[in-house]
Amino acid sequence: MPEVMSAPPFSAVEPVTEILHGVAVTDPYRWLEDQKSPRTRKWIEEQRQFARACLDRCPGRDRIRQRIREFLAVETYDSLQKAGKRYFFRKRLADQEQPSICMREGPDGEDQLLIDPAEHGPGKYTAVKPLRVSSDGRLLLFEVKEGGERTGAFKLLEIESRRTLPDVLPRGYLRGFAFAPDGKSFCYVHEPANGEEQPRRAAFRHVLGTDFSQDQEIFFAGEGEKVRLCLVSDRSRIGFLVYRFSEKKRTDFYVQPWESKTVPELILRDAVYSFGPMFFRGRILAITNHNAPNLRIVELRLQPGADPEWMDLIPESDSRILQWAVAGDLIVVLSAKTMDRQIRVFDLAGRKTHEVAVNPEETFRITGATPESDEVFLERESFTDPVRIVRYSPERKECALWAKKTIPASPSDVSHTQIWYRSKDGTSIPMYLVGRKEVLAGGCHPAIMTSYGGYGVSMTPQFSVFVAFLIERGCLFALPNIRGGSEFGSAWHEAAKRRNRQTAYDDFLAAAEWLIETGRTTSSKLAIFGGSNSGLLVGAAITQRPELFRAAVCMVPMLDMLRYHLFDNAHVWSEEFGTAEDPEDFEALRRYSPYHQVRDGVSYPATMIVSGDADRNCNPLHARKMTARLQAANSSGLPIFLDYSPHRGHSPVLPLSVRVEALTDRMAFLSEQLQLTV
Repeated sequence: MPEVMSAPPFSAVEPVTEILHGVAVTDPYRWLEDQKSPRTRKWIEEQRQFARACLDRCPGRDRIRQRIREFLAVETYDSLQKAGKRYFFRKRLADQEQPSICMREGPDGEDQLLIDPAEHGPGKYTAVKPLRVSSDGRLLLFEVKEGGERTGAFKLLEIESRRTLPDVLPRGYLRGFAFAPDGKSFCYVHEPANGEEQPRRAAFRHVLGTDFSQDQEIFFAGEGEKVRLCLVSDRSRIGFLVYRFSEKKRTDFYVQPWESKTVPELILRDAVYSFGPMFFRGRILAITNHNAPNLRIVELRLQPGADPEWMDLIPESDSRILQWAVAGDLIVVLSAKTMDRQIRVFDLAGRKTHEVAVNPEETFRITGATPESDEVFLERESFTDPVRIVRYSPERKECALWAKKTIPASPSDVSHTQIWYRSKDGTSIPMYLVGRKEVLAGGCHPAIMTSYGGYGVSMTPQFSVFVAFLIERGCLFALPNIRGGSEFGSAWHEAAKRRNRQTAYDDFLAAAEWLIETGRTTSSKLAIFGGSNSGLLVGAAITQRPELFRAAVCMVPMLDMLRYHLFDNAHVWSEEFGTAEDPEDFEALRRYSPYHQVRDGVSYPATMIVSGDADRNCNPLHARKMTARLQAANSSGLPIFLDYSPHRGHSPVLPLSVRVEALTDRMAFLSEQLQLTV
């Protein structure tokens, strides 16, 4: 057994008690919310040293690092898009720290370097990404990030000259952007990284070569952090989507011709359903769940002085629409029926023309398409094969491989199967089991489990270096399709949404019980991991049933569910979780909020919490407070520590060497706790 760790650093308890809806709620570590205070910075440094003491003593680190580097130091491609006959994408050579932005003339041309991230920042934490190409193919909008921040700076490249223009939008959130048809200006919605308390939400037009102080305001949406403005456009029109976040998200949609100085025309007001429009050859197409829980694609026909007429192009069916794209004269729709995905192609009148063959053991995604192009870009991957990018021509019904990631030699006997188990309320839940054939055949083995359980995100076969490394060492990987996803349509999501959130956690815990009860593993050999909403899932699991697990890796999580909505832009998730401001939401949140469910004297699993200063999605205060609370309460003697970095955020853009070290730490931790042979 791994030896018991020395005591973690001391965390001062300074309780703050509030009365919420008649209930006294005490927060013992409220002071750790202040990220910049000297006390918090000193605490973070002490925790960093403790984490390194826990991790550096793990055996076999050099061999683990070598294998992880073999997985990660490979050539990669992503962010592919097409303009005219040119392809734009990110490419990272095997040993490069960060990918560059490249261009290819035609599908078989040579890769030409456009943008080297080293020219846009001081070190290896600078990352770049292509965002949009002007309709004339002259300009490329790209983003520059530092570390894992969600914000970025936004720059323009003149493609022929390879010159970066002086028209730079500073660090912040780019909520909307549209090149003008003449290529001489652009419209944008930009929220500065350090905005005012009541920020002004407006769209502006910027003429290239002029100072931003001369920009013209073309649309005003309102003020306040609970208003968001986004743009859609084509060559003739620009559309303004106004989102207002309160008890429900409400949407307004306005349309205006590019060169018009008239007041934008209101198309929708106070829509409480999802609405994702696009302009196409004088038409307004949209995807919506309006009267269609599994989504439908419609055309809005405008009528003077009356509400628009909604015409179904692709009606709702028993297959939930996941993604759609228009390419040339065809509409490509990716949907899911039960656990299987399908790709269907329709003409512009909504008539189905054909289907694309889909391997049921793979996950497919639409990653890029434009109405001007006759191609759609697809990503496909499985439990054993990493992402491959495919060009699909719906008109010619042809697929062509664009790029694939080549991983090092792995065991050839890795396979998967699917079982069904019953959750707490009797519902049957499917679960993938992945491993080497002798592991799948039966017997008790170390096991690793994750899931998601929210936002309608389905768990499908995907390649993970995290999982592949552990499978190589004899682990069983379990992936339950818990409620909160949309594996079985919108009802599967709704079953674990907002006040029903505990249902997702019950499904996850029932999966762990099944693994143990069937002899697949034991609680001393079972670990769980997850990040973001899945990090919340991990936090709920270890606080509700700590005896089920030996170890947990909880990455960039939300954990204080009574205060999550008060920080950054997290209030936009109120429809998914509810907030403590609502008395019924409060009761549901209080019952599962991981930070509030920690109990003194409980034997908790070995836990690695991962976060960093740059996270503005799941604020790192969650990780800091939870670490302090678990360390103080734990009686197991197993290590509980915080892996914290000033550069880590919610965006996966850290340099190669940092990613290798981070994954080495996680694999060393789990290998020690599960007693894996390294």
